[in-house]
Amino acid sequence: MEIWFRKGIRVVEVLGLLVISIATVVAGVHEVSRMVQEMDVHLADLLLLFIYLEVLAMAAIYLESGKLPIRLPLYIAIVALARYLILEIHEMSELKIIVTTSAILIITLATLALRYSTHKYPSKDSRFSNRGHSNNQRRRRTQHGRNKANNSKDSE
Repeated sequence: MEIWFRKGIRVVEVLGLLVISIATVVAGVHEVSRMVQEMDVHLADLLLLFIYLEVLAMAAIYLESGKLPIRLPLYIAIVALARYLILEIHEMSELKIIVTTSAILIITLATLALRYSTHKYPSKDSRFSNRGHSNNQRRRRTQHGRNKANNSKDSE
């Protein structure tokens, strides 16, 4: 019974991520087509496209690993707040500007603390360093690169 429940939850997760991914791609295509039609691109438009890309990356990492690194939503929040600030700065009060920029600073400091702690105190399951690649995968790639370099030196 428990296995069926887990499989059912996994199917719902995959379907949800599929819907999110499709909606994100559709929104990105819509935004790009709007920019092309208007022949006009602003920083806020680029930041929105960046948010779409991060959402897709987050969905891909979750599908691949079944886990979600906390830094990705933090990056999205930073970019979303920056975009909000760019779009609304002319109508915002000084207090709202200070609160918004303080929120960006706090999230940035939290991201730096997370990055430092995962670097300084890596867990045994560090699959989320380097965008979902495990330490073993990185070691194999590094070793593969060294072997290629050594082989090319030997063939000279």
